Amino acid sequence: MINKGVALFTLVSFLLMACNGPSAGPTETDNQKSVETTTTAQDESQQEKELKNETSKKNVDGNVKAEYRVDEENWSFKPIGDSNPKVVLLTFDDAPDKYSLKIAQTLKRLEVPAIFFVNGHFLENDENKTMLKEIHEMGFSIGNHTYSHVNLKQLTEKEQEREIVKLNNSVEGITGVRPKYFRAPFGSNTEHSKKVAEKEKMLVMNWTYGYDWEKEYQDKKALTEIMLKSPYLGNGANLLLHDRKWTSEAIEDVVKGFQKKGYEILDPKLIETPA
Repeated sequence: MINKGVALFTLVSFLLMACNGPSAGPTETDNQKSVETTTTAQDESQQEKELKNETSKKNVDGNVKAEYRVDEENWSFKPIGDSNPKVVLLTFDDAPDKYSLKIAQTLKRLEVPAIFFVNGHFLENDENKTMLKEIHEMGFSIGNHTYSHVNLKQLTEKEQEREIVKLNNSVEGITGVRPKYFRAPFGSNTEHSKKVAEKEKMLVMNWTYGYDWEKEYQDKKALTEIMLKSPYLGNGANLLLHDRKWTSEAIEDVVKGFQKKGYEILDPKLIETPA
C-alpha cells in the first residue's frame, strides 16, 4: 500500500518539473542569445577586416594610396614600388567649353579616367556649371587651369593668386571638391604660382606632349595617328588634349590605340599629390 505522504510529495515534484522545465542544459532563449552573440562577433570581425583592407589602400588624407609620382624633367609619371610602369595619363585643357561633356561621356563608356583642367570664365553661366557637375559626378578628376587663361608671368603675385584661388573656390562651389592638380596656361609657371599651388595642396604639372592645337592635326585621323606614333610616347606619358571638336571625334580611337599598344590609362587618383 502506497504511503499517501510519499505519493503527494512525488506528485508535487512532478508538477514543479513540468512547470519549470528541466534544470540542466541551455534553454531555447539561451541558444538564441548564443547564436546572436556568435553572429555579431563574426560580423564585427568581418567589418574589422574590411576596414583594415580599405585603410591599407588609403593615405592619411583618405585618398587612394599613391602609386605614381610626377617626374618634373619631362612631366611623366614614375611608378612608386611595383606599380605598372606602362601607363599614360589623359588630360583635357580649356574645359568645360563645347565638347568636354561629350569627351567625358565617351571616356565613361570606355571605362577610362582623365583630368579635365578647368578655366573659370567657362563657369560664368549655368549651362557650363551643370556640365562641370556632370563631368565630376561621372567620376572624372577636375584640375585648375586658372580663371582667365592668362600667362601668369605677366601678372603680379596678387593677380596670380587670384587667378588660382578664385577658380578653386568656384569649382568647389559647384562640385563640392577643390582641385588637386594645377596646370598653368602655356605651361608658364612662376615661383609664386608654385607656392600658391602648394598652399592649395595641388600638384603642379605641365605635359609630355600634345598636338591638337596645331593646324595640321585638327583632324580626327591626323590627331589619332600623331598621338599614337609620337616620338615622345613612353611609359608614364602625360598627354595634353583640349576641348576641341576633332579631339572629341578622335578620342575613342586614341584610347583604343594606346590600349592596343599595351598602355593602361592612368587613374589620376593614384598620383601622389601634396598632403
